[in-house]
Amino acid sequence: MSRAFGVVLWAATALALAFLVVPVAAIFLRVSPGDLLDALGSPVARDALRVTLATTLVAQGVILLVGTPAAYLLATRRFRGRSVAVTLVELPLVLPPAVAGIGLLAAFGRFGLLGDTLSALGLEIAFTRVAVVLAIVFVAGPFFVRTAIAAFEAVDQSLVDASRTLGAGPGRTFARVALPLASGGLGAGAALAFARGLGEFGATIMFAGSLQGVTQTLSLAVYEQFDVDFDTALAIGAELVAASALLLLAVKLVPSWRLSTQNFPTASARSPSS
Repeated sequence: MSRAFGVVLWAATALALAFLVVPVAAIFLRVSPGDLLDALGSPVARDALRVTLATTLVAQGVILLVGTPAAYLLATRRFRGRSVAVTLVELPLVLPPAVAGIGLLAAFGRFGLLGDTLSALGLEIAFTRVAVVLAIVFVAGPFFVRTAIAAFEAVDQSLVDASRTLGAGPGRTFARVALPLASGGLGAGAALAFARGLGEFGATIMFAGSLQGVTQTLSLAVYEQFDVDFDTALAIGAELVAASALLLLAVKLVPSWRLSTQNFPTASARSPSS
């Protein structure tokens, strides 16, 4: 009976892996590597790569600068309405991307909730590169903030209390104690947010459109090239797959690297030569 159950487990795992791997492998096997490289050199692919890198990096900076202190507050303070605040952080994770795009357009569009105020300030956000950044922050930011909350909650509170007892202020304790101890989780959350930002599609096309060289990201270029040049669409898709795979690998390697660096001094201290 136990052997039959083991066979079922292995069969289910093999089926799941095959189903997940075949579509990804097909992207690279459908055309030759040379054709993929040639397609990546097309103006559409180059423009989309520039727009994606520029907007995703800016969005990532905003997510880290705003999301890190916000996550620390939500992780270390207990206040009325905290559960509501955490729920609002998590809400974009389950919203359909099209709904996120409509919401951003209704808020920041020319005729949106804040449209008159922005127009009075001479700002037009919708269908600009700023709109791409806002769309990425909205859909990818919660991935980082939620992971960062868990990372800060896992920090040993006695170490934080010791820092405060020794005279360090809350800001110094945050920078010198909490951040280093939570860095593994923060790095994983940042990588996940970056990967989500690279693949963002729905909110971006609704709020920023798909203007080549202006707002067209790699994901939008794949959609546009699907009926125009399938090889180019495959090449851009392969680029996104490779970038996502590297980011996921980084998420898994960072904790192992931190663990090895933490254990190295201990191992050295126990060596006979020490």
